[in-house]
Amino acid sequence: MNKIKVGIVNYLNTKPLIFGIQRAPVVDQLLLIEDYPANIARMLMEGTIDVGLVPVAVIPHLKEHHIITDYCIGCEGPVASVAIFSEVPLEKVEKVLLDYQSRTSVALAKVLLRKFWKMEVELIDTKDDYRSQIKGTTAGVVIGDRALEQRKVSPYIYDLGEAWIAMTGLPFVFAAWVSNKQLPADFIEAFDAANKLGLQHIETAVAENPYPLFDLRKYWTEHISYELTPNKRKGLEKFLEFLFAESAIRKV
Repeated sequence: MNKIKVGIVNYLNTKPLIFGIQRAPVVDQLLLIEDYPANIARMLMEGTIDVGLVPVAVIPHLKEHHIITDYCIGCEGPVASVAIFSEVPLEKVEKVLLDYQSRTSVALAKVLLRKFWKMEVELIDTKDDYRSQIKGTTAGVVIGDRALEQRKVSPYIYDLGEAWIAMTGLPFVFAAWVSNKQLPADFIEAFDAANKLGLQHIETAVAENPYPLFDLRKYWTEHISYELTPNKRKGLEKFLEFLFAESAIRKV
């Protein structure tokens, strides 16, 4: 039997999910491939993986997509690991460096800067580690583990999950399990159960991943919200509406 290729983000926020997948019976049916979000998205678009925990901003770019589980990387309050970091208050920022590792966080930052903070700033794409350039009136969108590190450096932190909720009243979904084809129902059921298994063993995952910079128990239980609830789906739909509107504007 050909194994199903599964792409997953190699950040701390996915450790509980990886814990469950690696210990559930479904692990024998899959090949787990770890990378950062934008690369997982690229692999899903190219068809080199069958399903991935991908930034939701990639969904409009897929010819076919299926959200296959009841789990995601989302937030119902401050997410802690996706933010704009700055040395000065946001109203004094002139340039914003954009994290190359995630399509969704960059798209979210653009939406919030324009619609929530009502700001026109210069947006700069990045390729390598750019955090040393976050100084003066140049801010930066930083995501994932590096964002948890940056919290110790930058005096001003603007949490993108918190800002989205303030603007829309809805939770946010950063990444979801998306396939680019119809997968077997028994695999989907077993894979969903594997995600659930991981979240039932948060304490063990904390013990296996010592991390001095941030309280992982708090991160995984208070900042990251893993259940893909109906309300989170509404938040996802709202965000995709913004993306489709932006796409239409650019084509005019």
